[in-house]
Amino acid sequence: MTRVYVFTNHKGGVGKSTSATTIAFGMVQMLRYAKVSNPRVLLIDTDSQSHATLVTTGRKDYGTNDSLYTVLMADRQSAPQVLRECIVASEWDVDLHVLPASPMLEGAERELTGVAGAPYRLADPLSKIANQYAAIVIDTRPSFSLMTEMGLIAATDAIIPVEPRYLETVGLTSVMNKINEIRDGWRHPNLHVSGILVTKMDSRVRGHNHLLNELQAHPTLGKLLLGVIPANEAVSYAHRQHQSIFAYDPAAPASKAYAQVIGTLVRAMAGA
Repeated sequence: MTRVYVFTNHKGGVGKSTSATTIAFGMVQMLRYAKVSNPRVLLIDTDSQSHATLVTTGRKDYGTNDSLYTVLMADRQSAPQVLRECIVASEWDVDLHVLPASPMLEGAERELTGVAGAPYRLADPLSKIANQYAAIVIDTRPSFSLMTEMGLIAATDAIIPVEPRYLETVGLTSVMNKINEIRDGWRHPNLHVSGILVTKMDSRVRGHNHLLNELQAHPTLGKLLLGVIPANEAVSYAHRQHQSIFAYDPAAPASKAYAQVIGTLVRAMAGA
């Protein structure tokens, strides 16, 4: 079964899009280096702000006929074929494919609210093509909206990116409870929280170190710590140029930290 990773948190600015795009691209590179027969990875952008779409394809003008919106509005019978037609190659790598977001996703949520089966409008067609990819990565908006719910129902693994200043146990537990509610409420037992990813870590800040230490010592949350990504200006510089941090500066601290996280995920995929 293809692993589907969804990056989610109800707070904005915590590195969801950066982590989703970087890890999707890094997986392609690592899988190709390992000489697997199919290193292709699909990145799905469910955020109407389209940041992941813009940095990986150089465009954010996708709309009615060529985006995730098109898939969600399609007739269920034709949705898998529509999905195939809307996927585009990224500018980062020929094997990194993208299902683009669109500003029209805001309207899609309003149109689909209350429609029977709406939360499955991504999961159902995606299940028909998932075996064409080694992995699928889903970026979400900073809220538990219908669009985020769709991403979670389509996923097998939820990863929670969080800044050190938001590392309070209560906040993280709240996010995990929401994910578990969706898993149980929609009878999706394959979904589980597979990692907490600490981003924008500045070891010079005493509060950052204190909160990270608290997380590591927590009996439940500490076991979920997937990695710690240092605060690094190279990340924002890379995205301004629509580049991956690996292409922009492979020696940057953030590049090395993300590479470790990707290695952990790829090893888990191989052992699944």
